[in-house]
Amino acid sequence: MSAGTPAYPPIFDGHNDTILSLVRTGRSFFERSEVGHIDLPRARAGGLGGGFFAIYLRDPSVADAAATDAAVLERALHIYSDEARWPEPMALDYAQSAALGLFGRLLRLERASAGAVRIVRTAAELQACLDAGVFAVLIHFEGAEPLDPDGCALDVFHAAGLRSVGLTHSRRNRYAQGVPFAFPRSPDTGPGLTDAGKALVRQLNERRIVIDLSHITERGFWDVAALSDAPLVATHSNAYALCPSPRNLTDRQLDAIRERRGVVGLNFHVGFLRADGARDPAVPIARLVEHIDYLVDRMGIDCVALGSDFDGAVMPADLRDASGLPRLLQALAERGYGPEDLRRIAHGNWVRVLRDT
Repeated sequence: MSAGTPAYPPIFDGHNDTILSLVRTGRSFFERSEVGHIDLPRARAGGLGGGFFAIYLRDPSVADAAATDAAVLERALHIYSDEARWPEPMALDYAQSAALGLFGRLLRLERASAGAVRIVRTAAELQACLDAGVFAVLIHFEGAEPLDPDGCALDVFHAAGLRSVGLTHSRRNRYAQGVPFAFPRSPDTGPGLTDAGKALVRQLNERRIVIDLSHITERGFWDVAALSDAPLVATHSNAYALCPSPRNLTDRQLDAIRERRGVVGLNFHVGFLRADGARDPAVPIARLVEHIDYLVDRMGIDCVALGSDFDGAVMPADLRDASGLPRLLQALAERGYGPEDLRRIAHGNWVRVLRDT
């Protein structure tokens, strides 16, 4: 950070799509770029000490290899906005092959970092990285498509470092169904867990893997709440009362997360912040603070963290990328959040919920 910038606690972020961005663009994680939102120089400039790195699989029927990123995004928004247009669940062999490719990229990134990046497998390792200034990567599946119902693949991926699983993205698979890209709409948009999904929840609990409830339907949320013995976690979701997107959480869902000592990571995507749901980056940082205020008032300071969706969503222009994170912490400090509050929101609540899980 530049001279004169206040010393804020390091940030551990609940969600990014950076590994997919690196693969798509060919940019280096170790060189500053104007493309995307996270690389190591911008992370250091913004006090970002690490985060949940999502392995997200583009559906082959949606992502034409010859299409531009913008064209793929528009096609995905069109298809995933209406359940009637959703493709069939992707095949297990395709999903496993694609996941292995991205997983391997993360392992290579760690090896190439000369100790500057570490894949963390325990809460203690995460805290040690934050204390030492080592960039911490927690591997997350955004969608359980690579996992077989018997749990064999889960054992392999867990041994390699997988520590968080979102049961589905905004589509359906053998375990659950996600909410569509629609606005305004209730999150109560479809069925809950399948029998295989219920079995997967138990498998994840047994291995102490975080179950991420962002993207899942409301009925799926309540199925997990009834089955899981771990804290309830939504890595990158906001308050439905402030923005009626199905990706956001109702007051009743927030109350359940509070009761289970879970965490909600604030999503920076403008369409989940704005009251009109528009993908317009003209969103002041004050709007992020309003969502944090609402979450803190509803759940308490111990249940609120950050889950930016960097490299996978439209960021507020005032924030732009990881280097802009001090502006958010400054806005929170000006709102009256003290040093301990900022520590909890920045990383302390993630460390705590990972330890509890």
